[in-house]
Amino acid sequence: MKKTSYLILTMMLMFALAACGQDKNAENNTNGTGAETPSEVKLKVGASPVPHAELLEFVKPMLKEQGIDLEIIEFNDYVQPNTQLFEKQIDANFFQHMPYLEQFNKDKGYDLVNAAGVHIEPFGAYSKKITKLEELKEGAKVVIPNDPSNGGRALALMAENGLIKLKDGVGVNGTVADITENAKKLDITEVEAATLPRVLGEVDLALINTNYALEADLVPTEDALFIEGNDSPYVNILVARPDNKDSEAMQKLAAALRSPEVKKFIEDTYKGAIVAAF
Repeated sequence: MKKTSYLILTMMLMFALAACGQDKNAENNTNGTGAETPSEVKLKVGASPVPHAELLEFVKPMLKEQGIDLEIIEFNDYVQPNTQLFEKQIDANFFQHMPYLEQFNKDKGYDLVNAAGVHIEPFGAYSKKITKLEELKEGAKVVIPNDPSNGGRALALMAENGLIKLKDGVGVNGTVADITENAKKLDITEVEAATLPRVLGEVDLALINTNYALEADLVPTEDALFIEGNDSPYVNILVARPDNKDSEAMQKLAAALRSPEVKKFIEDTYKGAIVAAF
């Protein structure tokens, strides 16, 4: 009889401890109001440091409130963010415009997709040797990005400002081989986009993507000798994969980047150097 009573008491104690454990777990999964707190979803996004990572940092608290833990991984090149996204090392990236993505997909056989258009970075021409375009001498050294989409964009901007002429119809898809007239015999060299600010002091003119110009403490609206207008078709986009583009977390990130709060942040912070595209 004693043995039976002892067994019953032991079982009752075990049930009581189990119930306490369940209560504790329930407490840990609530926000203090008795309602369950949703588990966070981690989202890893690759980005150029300026302005892309800065915009992501701005929306990070907004996403935190929606149950998304945003991890921002900075890149200083235009290749690894797409490669790592395709290989599923990251969930999305934010650094490029659509013409660059289309060319990259074509060259690599990738199928990365546009998840949201966010802002425009007007492309500009900079110099540390001259203060106005008329001072550019014959044979001057000019550097442009070496990737096809940005290189063509740079040549089109040069043509628009009377420095060169391109074959009819090539538009922003032109290459150095498409130059039909170069009255000043400009020495045009293609350089990796990220290195353009570093060689600025060694050349007469450099056509630089705005994100790299901002990183180099250049103010596009003040320092550029000439610059694209705000009607540029080169909208910077959030990029994802087909398998996660429509996920709830990705849609929340896209909505945050296109929110009124972000638009105001862009206007207040960048003073026209970048322009919201929504």
